[in-house]
Amino acid sequence: MTRSLYLASSSKYRRELLARLQINFRCQSPQIDESTKPNETPLDTCQRLAREKALAIAAEHPASVVIGSDQVADVDGVAISKPGTHDRARAQLRSMSGKTIVFHTAVCVCCIETKQTIEFTVPTSVEFRELNSAEIERYLIAEEPYDCAGSAKSEGLGISLLKRIESSDPTALIGLPLIEVANALRQFEVTLP
Repeated sequence: MTRSLYLASSSKYRRELLARLQINFRCQSPQIDESTKPNETPLDTCQRLAREKALAIAAEHPASVVIGSDQVADVDGVAISKPGTHDRARAQLRSMSGKTIVFHTAVCVCCIETKQTIEFTVPTSVEFRELNSAEIERYLIAEEPYDCAGSAKSEGLGISLLKRIESSDPTALIGLPLIEVANALRQFEVTLP
């Protein structure tokens, strides 16, 4: 039986990444509260949210395979989210200047009908260069990364702000670790080209 595949996300970045696998899927935005819970670590937050996103859409499509994903930037144990505004993005980049940040990207793939769930997290360590105020402003004006956790799009001009990236999957930092996602989908018998 061929099952429908859903990406539980409204993220254009995740949609573009999953499309690289050349498989048919639908996107549906899960309506969940993405607030951090008290005493929750950044890693705990992204794992919980990936699971909640997948399960929310799976509840509506129990025979389908559903992918949920979330990413949280971890600066010294503190979660950094999407800035939303220019001022917050500036503050984020200033606080990350010269530091190594860990971006946790969690994924949950599930199918309610088969009672199958696969969960994993791919960390990416990103070392920022020492950034001065002028280059932060130039970057923010050029790229407007207000919808990006950590305010730096590595797939674009943000790469110029970085000194080093370490990860087992180059797509994890953009929001969906395709190596592990492809491996998980094969376990759900999704045919990949």
